Formats: sequence, structure tokens, C-alpha cells
Amino acid sequence: MTLRLRRRTAVAALSATLLLATPVATAQALPGPATAATAADTTLELPRPTGRYAVGTEVLHLTDHARTDPWVPEAGDRELMVSLYYPARPGRPGDTAPYMTVGEARMVLANTGLEDTVPPSALSALGTHARTGARTAPGRFPLVLLSPGFGNPRATMTSLAEDLASRGYVVASVDHAHEAFGTELPDGRVLTCVACEKMESAPSDEAREELGRLVSTGRAADLSFVLDRLTGHRPAWKSSRMIDPGRVAVAGHSIGGSAAASAMLDDPRFDAGINMDGTFQERVPASGIGERPFMMLGTASFHSPGGEDESWDEGYERLDGWKRWIGVEGSGHSSFTDVPVLEDRMGLTLDPTVTLSTDRQVRITRDYVGAFLDQHLRGRHQRLLDGPTPGNPEVVFQSP
Repeated sequence: MTLRLRRRTAVAALSATLLLATPVATAQALPGPATAATAADTTLELPRPTGRYAVGTEVLHLTDHARTDPWVPEAGDRELMVSLYYPARPGRPGDTAPYMTVGEARMVLANTGLEDTVPPSALSALGTHARTGARTAPGRFPLVLLSPGFGNPRATMTSLAEDLASRGYVVASVDHAHEAFGTELPDGRVLTCVACEKMESAPSDEAREELGRLVSTGRAADLSFVLDRLTGHRPAWKSSRMIDPGRVAVAGHSIGGSAAASAMLDDPRFDAGINMDGTFQERVPASGIGERPFMMLGTASFHSPGGEDESWDEGYERLDGWKRWIGVEGSGHSSFTDVPVLEDRMGLTLDPTVTLSTDRQVRITRDYVGAFLDQHLRGRHQRLLDGPTPGNPEVVFQSP
């Protein structure tokens, strides 16, 4: 593994997101507090979900009393914030959830260098489509757990989460404590990214690689714990009855994608997994992950066979069930998150190498993730996953 790959693995690939990016150009900014609510009600919102269900949302604060927080041991037990998105009954419009809290937005903007350009209240008020307090739709639905990129709050997976819920999935998007720039707890505490600080101050590439492995495996434990609390004997969510525990997938972006693989290695309850543009921090063993399906979806420029990220070549070879390695030409590391949408809404260019439009970045991610889940959690064959299609010329099947 080259030095360049090590550094990308430990720093750039873990943090090359909205949170650590420096804006290249500023055309406009989100409106100030006086006009944020009006603008968010019109054009300053996430793309609308495409499925037939309305979307409800609820936030859970979970504490794993069996584990001490690995980054701040003196803080005590491991704490997680989880945003749930679920298929809801149609009804009168209710309050839509904020994109993130004002406290979280303040921390995100401070770590992006945009605190003097974008008011925290405006980022918090970015329009979403999930309603708080919405009644659950009848039936039982597959469950998808989402893990964001290193440094990113769970909010940056909202567009995908809302779309999946509208298609008939319950989605749990997880904030891993002290691994994001700004996680607000119910008591008002806002946790910082202590893990990021440790990564940046690591004395060697080997130390960074070990920290990356610890993040990936620690997140796998987080995801298993969340699954326990959603489907166990005494579930933490009052509507857990709508979850079908026999149909569960795990997906993530960047190191969250590595954590998805780590979770499948450690926990057989995860039936399928997706890595979106993340270097595998924990090596896939020669024995693979069993006959369970796994998809690798990433940038064609960096994640291509024989390319810089050798972990994808090795990982793909060792997957022994249904598998796909799909590249997206013209995409960037953050194309599989909300970052392209946030760039549009803020009038910024964070990654000048990206040539795809925001609409195409959002649509490709939604379509291929949704197709994978429909095929492997619902048993509905998806031709989209069989090979290249004329309607998606940017999508390259790197390996069958």
C-alpha cells in the first residue's frame, strides 16, 4: 500500500467532505435568519423523495452501557444519536424536521470556515420532507442502517434516507459519538470530533491506519447495538413493530462504507451491505462475508480496478456472494451524500473536479442504492444492476 493511499485512507478519504473542505468560489449564500424560513419553504430544500409513501421521522438518543466511549473514556458509556425515517400515512401536513440543530450547524460551519458566510439558523432550516409525529404506514418494512463519512454528521445522509423511506424502508441514520463535527445530545451538549483530532495528530501512517481500523470496527459495534435496540426484546422505538428483523441492510459513505463491511463481518443479522466510496479500513478476510450480497459504489476516477485504492481490488476479490463494483464517472468523494445539494443551496464549489450535475449525483445514488435494496431485501430483480444502461451513461460496471 503506497504512502499516498495511506494518507488518503487516514485523512483525505476520511475527511474529504463538506466539513473539512475550503470553498473554491462563492456565488451566493443561504439567506440570513430573517428570510431563512421563507426560502426553505420554496427553493432551499432537499430534493423531494420519489417513492409513494409519505415520510415520518423521529430522533432517538441511545446509550450502550456495555461499552465505554473509545475516544473520551472519561465521558463514560457510548452515546449515539439516531434519526429514524419511516413510511408514513398520508395526512395533513405537519412540522418537517430541521436539517440539523442550530448547535450542530454552528459547529459544521466553524469547521468548514463558513461561519461568517452562512448563518447557522439558515443551514438548520434547510427544507426537509420528513414530518415529525407522522403516523406509521401499515405493514412491516425492511430496515436500513446508514453510517456517514468521517467528520460528517448523520444529517448529510438525509436525502437518501428520506427517499428510501418513501420507497418503503425504515431507515436508521447514526451519529457515532465524537466522530462528527457537531452532534447535539438532548441535554444540550454538542460533541466535537475528538477522533478527527487524534487522526490528524497521529505520529505515523501506521498509527493513522490503526485509528482508521478502530473507527471502522467501533462503528460496526455501534450499528449492531442500534439493531439490538430497534429489533430486540424491549425496543427503544415505540413503532419498532413496523420493522421486519429478517430483512436488514447496512450502508455507509467513506469510512461509514468500511463500517458497513465491518458490521457484516461481525454480525450475521445484516443481510446485505453497501460501501459508498470508502477505503476498507478492516481487511475483508480470505473467507469473505458469506453468501450475503455486497455492492461497492464509488468514484470511477479513484475507485477503479488496479487504481490507487488497493483495498477495493482485494475486498472485491474476497467477496463470495452476489457482488457489484460500480463506478460513477464525473463524481467526487462526497457525491453520494447531501454535499452536492448543499453546494447548490450555498452557491459554493467545494470540489471543482466534479462534472456531474447535482441532479445526476442525487439520482444515481438514490437509484442504485434503491435497486440494490429492492433486489436483495425484497427479492425483486432489478435490471439496473445487470450492467450498463443507456439512461445512465456515467455509470460504469467495473466488475460483474
